[in-house]
Amino acid sequence: MARRTLGERLLHFVLVPAIVVAVLLLGAFALRTTLQIEKARQQTVFDATLTLADERVDRLDKVIIAQDNVAMAHVDLSNLGSIARRWLPTAARETPTLRAILVLDLDGPDHDVLAFASRRAEGAPGREDDAFRRLLVTRLLPKLNREGDTEELRHLHTTVDRQSFLISYWQRVLDGRRRLIVAWHDVPRVVHDAMPRLYREVDRGASRMNVIDEDGRIVFGPPIKEGEFTVGRPFPTTLYNWRVQVALVTADELGHKVERQRTIEIGIVAFASLVAILGVFIVVTAAVKERRLAALKSDFVANVSHELKTPLSLVRMFGELLLEGRVADDAKRKQYLSIIVGESERLTALIENVLDFAKVERGKAAYAFDRGDVGDVVVRAVEVLRHRADREHVEVHLAVADGLPSARIDARALELAVINLVDNAIKYAKEGGRVDVTVEASGRHVRVRVSDRGPGIDEDEQERIFERFVRGKRAGAAQVRGSGIGLALVKHIADSHGGRVSVESPVTEDGKGTAFVLTLPALGPAAPEAAPPASPVA
Repeated sequence: MARRTLGERLLHFVLVPAIVVAVLLLGAFALRTTLQIEKARQQTVFDATLTLADERVDRLDKVIIAQDNVAMAHVDLSNLGSIARRWLPTAARETPTLRAILVLDLDGPDHDVLAFASRRAEGAPGREDDAFRRLLVTRLLPKLNREGDTEELRHLHTTVDRQSFLISYWQRVLDGRRRLIVAWHDVPRVVHDAMPRLYREVDRGASRMNVIDEDGRIVFGPPIKEGEFTVGRPFPTTLYNWRVQVALVTADELGHKVERQRTIEIGIVAFASLVAILGVFIVVTAAVKERRLAALKSDFVANVSHELKTPLSLVRMFGELLLEGRVADDAKRKQYLSIIVGESERLTALIENVLDFAKVERGKAAYAFDRGDVGDVVVRAVEVLRHRADREHVEVHLAVADGLPSARIDARALELAVINLVDNAIKYAKEGGRVDVTVEASGRHVRVRVSDRGPGIDEDEQERIFERFVRGKRAGAAQVRGSGIGLALVKHIADSHGGRVSVESPVTEDGKGTAFVLTLPALGPAAPEAAPPASPVA
């Protein structure tokens, strides 16, 4: 009752403030939207314009760099005469703005041009090409950036005698001599062919853009009217002395941006509301779960009390009979003493289970792992319960395979797990009268299988049967006593060993029987000496 009262208090003192906070958040977002709508509109204009400008400068840069990569692929320094033969057939399609490719000797005193492939109709360099070659060697070469990683692709954009030049260059080394590869881009062709093709949507109502040079003169596109919100962005890599100017002039575009911003904020408000609702659901679910767990714990206390009371009553009753000397027959006396011993063993096992489970619940369970023989552990566990099985007329058949691999185990904990499984099987095997325990190797694992011929476990309970305090419906119907912690303890031990435990039910053709399978990872053979083979146990 105290737990329920605490749960109800938490439900009120945690949930109510959480709802208040959620409502305050909703109000804050609504107020922010009302007060800052104009600021959001201006920010939307700026963000949209900046995005357009970035997209347009990147678009041209990517086209030019893609052509540079094509030119790079056609240059073979070991066979300079093949450059024109490989490049020119596809130049118009793959590199439309590229006019010529040159290779210079950087280590020579005059920086000789070793190769020159031109897109002139004749294929050989013409007068303009010769003029560019002289210009490159005398005036452009000193402007090239040859610091750092000189093999990376770089660009030079400059104006010489009122003429704009764009060259791409990269350096390579062949036979210890440095070579400079230059790709000469035809700037007028970039302006008159490439830009119109890339910017077809220019001045179609959504936006207005142009390209200006370093002196502010328009190179491409129409003038932008005064008063329009304009963002300018330089080309980042190629034509870096020029700038793209973009003005967003469509009111609809602005309205859509603002509407999208408003939609996002409405989504945030909806998300906050969902979190509030989800929080209520989680708190209520936790409270229900806590109550259910409290009920299970109450059942556990009742079951354990009954488990303790019954053997204690028997021990006391038969002990008093023996103490008062009311049993004259030696056979009867021996039988009573046997009952006392058996019930004491059952009490011991129950108390050990409860103590180990308490350690697990507190997170203080510790295991001492060492290389061990799973078969030996199972034999000891079965022998602990052999006397009880005989007393209850249950046959326990044990089969341990030869040559089992060793495993990293805590022998005491594993023995406790097997005892719990065999003890369960003996409880439910009274109807079938037989329990089978097998130990065998399965790949890189060792499997311990404990099966009975009892009533079995319903399929919908097979997942929950390993939870603490949970007992199957058929266990109650069969009036089999138990605490509901044995299988939870087995699962914890299996998980701690890096293994797993599973259940199979039914195991017989008539729909009865249950088999629990404990699987543990095996170790490799011990070095340097091998362990003696285990003897078969029947």
